[in-house]
Amino acid sequence: MLEPNTKITESQINDLGEDFEKVSKGFIDFLLLDMDGRPLIVLEAKSEGKNPLAAKEQARRYAREQNARFVILSNGNIHYLWDLKQGNPSVITKFPSPDAIKDHHKFQPDADRLANEVVERDYIALTQMPGYASEAGWKSEAEQPAFIEKNKLRFLRDYQRKAVHAVQRAAKKGAVRFLFEMATGTGKTLTSAAIIKLFLKTGNARRVLPHARTVAETGGAAVPGLGDDA
Repeated sequence: MLEPNTKITESQINDLGEDFEKVSKGFIDFLLLDMDGRPLIVLEAKSEGKNPLAAKEQARRYAREQNARFVILSNGNIHYLWDLKQGNPSVITKFPSPDAIKDHHKFQPDADRLANEVVERDYIALTQMPGYASEAGWKSEAEQPAFIEKNKLRFLRDYQRKAVHAVQRAAKKGAVRFLFEMATGTGKTLTSAAIIKLFLKTGNARRVLPHARTVAETGGAAVPGLGDDA
């Protein structure tokens, strides 16, 4: 535990018992302060064989007691950074610098902007070729199939577009985590691409981390939460 000017009596130590992991009223492992000396990050350290995420509620309680916005969960091998004001814990490969934390402070997801973004069937095609509709090959209905094939344009099917719209409606109602399920061969990759574009374009995600196992093995696709890395 690292807390300045904190004294622990022998009786308090005895009350903890032999296993500090199992006590109901423990102490903060590390409390990191900002440049003004105010609590900023609570670091909850678990033993190597434990999942750091198991300490989420314990760390949340500590952070709220200290009025700290951020939590780091770690078992020495895996580390998670958690901004309690937005999103869920995300894996980090190194402890964040003061500048990185400042960047988190600046990042402000906007659920309304996400919900109001217009997503039509050409949402991905517009990224591939913004001016496709003005091309001669597109203007001629007879030439459209060849034009689409030549330029590898991808258009959302109705049910794919509806899946994106469902995420938008859920976000408008206050949801911060999303999951959609689609059968094999129905275009999860294209639908995911549209949702990734939606989050990035509306400023509700900063970068994309693919979750290939979720898509390939479960038939579902995890959708980034508001404020998360997508």
